[in-house]
Amino acid sequence: MDLLNNNSKPVWDIGIRLFHWSLVLVFIIAYLSGDDDSNIHVYSGYIILGLVTFRVIWGVIGSQHARFKDFIYSPAEIIAHAKGLFRGKVTAYRGHNPLGGLMTIALLFTLFLTVISGLIVYGEEGYGPFSQSNTSYFISSANASNPDGNNDKDHTDSDEEAWWEEIHEFFSNLMILLIVFHIVGVIISSKIENENLVKAMITGYKETPEQNK
Repeated sequence: MDLLNNNSKPVWDIGIRLFHWSLVLVFIIAYLSGDDDSNIHVYSGYIILGLVTFRVIWGVIGSQHARFKDFIYSPAEIIAHAKGLFRGKVTAYRGHNPLGGLMTIALLFTLFLTVISGLIVYGEEGYGPFSQSNTSYFISSANASNPDGNNDKDHTDSDEEAWWEEIHEFFSNLMILLIVFHIVGVIISSKIENENLVKAMITGYKETPEQNK
């Protein structure tokens, strides 16, 4: 069975697709390794920051539907689209629909805050780019010398570090909530708009009927 048919039209470029699925994989690794205090979690955070940076740049210079200007809609358009979903009748969009565009911005912003807060926690421990010490290591030398790759368990959290850990955990859990909303939204939109959004993010093509954008 062919993935594409004669009605398929290119929407998502290879950069967007690689970004999307790479982020899915790395975020899962980062979240699952969060309680381990391991180098895997730290490296995953740096990779996510790199992916988010790429997406922001690609949102300015990328292909048509990758650009922010293509899917940042007015509040009125977002509300109208949400009402349409409840009625079961919405306008099809070639790229992100208004709710999808809003979710994309929310996910990127929350991801950025999650990584930055994590790096601040790491800096409070004396490592990474936000460290107040003289070291410029992005990964702690203590971790490098530890065969298990774990941070120093004898380290005592300061009040400020504990506060930033709470912030980091908050944004991490917020990401999980947004991802759940994102998945539910994809399922509902795929059904109502009669298109397979997951397959579109794999192949880069959409099979929707007449789109307005």
